[in-house]
Amino acid sequence: MIEDAVREWPAALDAPVTADVAVPDVVSRHQQSAPVKIVALARDLGLRVWTEPLPESLSGKLVRDAERGGPSGWAIVVNARHVKVRRRFTIAHEIAHFLLHRDVATGGVQDDAFYRSHLSGAIETEANRFAAQLLMPWPLIRALNSEGVTEIRDLAARLEVSETAMRIRLGLPT
Repeated sequence: MIEDAVREWPAALDAPVTADVAVPDVVSRHQQSAPVKIVALARDLGLRVWTEPLPESLSGKLVRDAERGGPSGWAIVVNARHVKVRRRFTIAHEIAHFLLHRDVATGGVQDDAFYRSHLSGAIETEANRFAAQLLMPWPLIRALNSEGVTEIRDLAARLEVSETAMRIRLGLPT
């Protein structure tokens, strides 16, 4: 999905978001070892990540911000009150919006605790799937399995995601 999404980018968004590295290269470089360093990935995509206390019902947001944004002019603000695995998924979710939806979310995106925003349900589902692929790429899951890491709890811990997210990624009941 990541490769397909990047390949199908609108022409206006096709330029690399960093001076010297294209998006697919940035993503794959950060997916070589567990856990995926999601803040570093955001930074390399031209985004700045901020953690601050937000209302409990708000997980995070992607905003245009000339002062706090990265080279892209965009920033991700994530709720400091949420647990680490939740913050990591929120950052990945907002990266998905940045890569896939910034043409329809020109003013930014604010996602509630259920990852709902003013965007359509289909767009939010796409962002969730993309986030899961960023944090839990199949090659890393297979590599961990080959090292003997097969329990949901252990996979989730190594990838720094929730057990629920890991179960969904593996197509298991939650």
